Amino acid sequence: MADIRIERAHSLGLPAARKIAFTWTEQAEEKFDMACAYEQGQSCDQVSFIRSGVSGTLTVTADGFALNARLGFLLSAFKERIEAEIAKNLDQLMADNRAAGE
Repeated sequence: MADIRIERAHSLGLPAARKIAFTWTEQAEEKFDMACAYEQGQSCDQVSFIRSGVSGTLTVTADGFALNARLGFLLSAFKERIEAEIAKNLDQLMADNRAAGE
């Protein structure tokens, strides 16, 4: 088993961060067949995701994202590639949000 932890700070505020998290959740469900549950809170939200070989959470706050995932035995061999793809995807969603706000 392998663990992935990705943190990204931002200054978007919770409403804009939620939009990014909603998009991330939709993409995870469509592209990777993840079962996702979005739990909206007062000061932070949490997305739980699971599929065969991987489970985790994405925590969304007014000033950051924190993704924690646990890979099963078979996917552990691809940890670096999976981690890089997740980070690239989250960074792209944040960049798209910044570009839309300009």
